[in-house]
Amino acid sequence: MKSFGKPKQLQQSHNLIKETDMADYYPTYLNLAGKKCVIIGGGTIAQGKIAGFKDAGATITLISPDATPGIRKAANEGCIQWFERKYEPGDLKGAFIAVAATNVWHINREIFDEAEKLGVLLNVVDDPDLCTFIAPSLVKRDPVTLAISTGGASPALARKLRETLSDHPALEWADLADVLSKTRQEIKERRLVIDPNRWQCCITRDLLKLAQEGRGPEAQQILLNQLTNNQTSGLCPNLDRCEPGGCTTNLTLRSKEKSL
Repeated sequence: MKSFGKPKQLQQSHNLIKETDMADYYPTYLNLAGKKCVIIGGGTIAQGKIAGFKDAGATITLISPDATPGIRKAANEGCIQWFERKYEPGDLKGAFIAVAATNVWHINREIFDEAEKLGVLLNVVDDPDLCTFIAPSLVKRDPVTLAISTGGASPALARKLRETLSDHPALEWADLADVLSKTRQEIKERRLVIDPNRWQCCITRDLLKLAQEGRGPEAQQILLNQLTNNQTSGLCPNLDRCEPGGCTTNLTLRSKEKSL
């Protein structure tokens, strides 16, 4: 497929916008379960978008006259619906979110115009000025996901940060997610109000160790007792209002963290 560059006047305007008016994006996570997603393009970048949308439960439509072996395989397995043709106006009808992964600027612009008209969230690969959302670089340690974005300034930097953080010791705290989730649900069922800072005081290395040793129920009981007992040593006496400056436990924890 032949690539057409941007007209000179538009290219100059495009560059000016990039240099002087970089958008400030609102970070969020989307629930795409059952929602229609359209990917336009059949190369490796388009292929790379499939897994994320599939994991999120989206219904995926891909439009391209050509496709990688991976895309063909996904279509044959029923993971996506592939229309073996070029983009046509109207292809975004009914879509909630879309990705334009073509290398033809005027086609991307047509897709952008349709997305704007229909209110479809759109990511145009390597062209943040035509994006209503951008895809972050992800660091995962189930069930926790960290999203990293440079606001479209440098995908290379986002990747560098992802690779740097992937093995960071702080990700160990993700192993407490199940314990914290179950305890939070118990607190809600009891209709208790717990100061957010008290939670932080109770999230300790000892608690993490129990969870990592497979002693989740024990960790959950200890956490619940610390959160709900106003006589717990080292913690503030008021469950719903911590002391200014933090309790003794929190001050000690912060001191230890700084020394690491």
